[in-house]
Amino acid sequence: MTHRARKRFGQNFLHDPAIIQRIIQAISPQPGQPLVEIGPGQGAITLPLLQACGRLDVVELDRDLIEPLAHKAATAGRLVIHQADALKFDFSALAHGAKLRVVGNLPYNISTPLLFHLLAQSDYIQDMHFMLQKEVVARMAAEPGNGEYGRLSVMIQYHCRVEPLFHIGPGAFHPAPRVDSAFVRLTPWPQAPVTVDDYTCLGTVVRQAFAQRRKTLRNTLRGLLSEADIRASGSDPTARPETLTLPQYAALANRLAQQH
Repeated sequence: MTHRARKRFGQNFLHDPAIIQRIIQAISPQPGQPLVEIGPGQGAITLPLLQACGRLDVVELDRDLIEPLAHKAATAGRLVIHQADALKFDFSALAHGAKLRVVGNLPYNISTPLLFHLLAQSDYIQDMHFMLQKEVVARMAAEPGNGEYGRLSVMIQYHCRVEPLFHIGPGAFHPAPRVDSAFVRLTPWPQAPVTVDDYTCLGTVVRQAFAQRRKTLRNTLRGLLSEADIRASGSDPTARPETLTLPQYAALANRLAQQH
């Protein structure tokens, strides 16, 4: 029986052999590496990953996909299927002393919260390779002054090096999504590129700054930091949030942390 993609799970199944090959080449899986795939679906990249590594953990929410996937993988290697919601899954439990390599075709409707869930566990992750909506990857990689630059850019770049690798057209999936996709590599920094005294303060400052991105820092950070605080941190109170660098946001966060 053919599985029908479910909209509530954000399912778009990859089927293009050329794209699958490019993805596997980019990941370059090696025998014995601890790999985990999020949302294996019908196994388009699951089987070549499993064949390369010999063992693979996968996290799949849709119960109806699990038995067909297990059947397909029966002779390819040891496939360990976790029927679970990736947004709630403890990826660190799979590390077993070695850092994980995480891959997946992430459902577009939960991609941003899922990225933040993984970033919270980045100490256990070597790298991540994801298919995402093209616009999301553009925001992740954007630099200050770019219209795509925002909260996601700052927070992702605090944790990881971001490398957009290639675009993927809608025709590579079934059903075809209404947007273009992109494949991206995220590599957690061995040490954060800036010093942040309180990570919660960084998240607070960045979230509030971009909540009204067209306003100046003086207005958007009102209630958090005064004009004097903003100047003391090295930023111009009349600047717009999209012009500030990661080190500038770190300085603002550290100023807020000092007040607390």
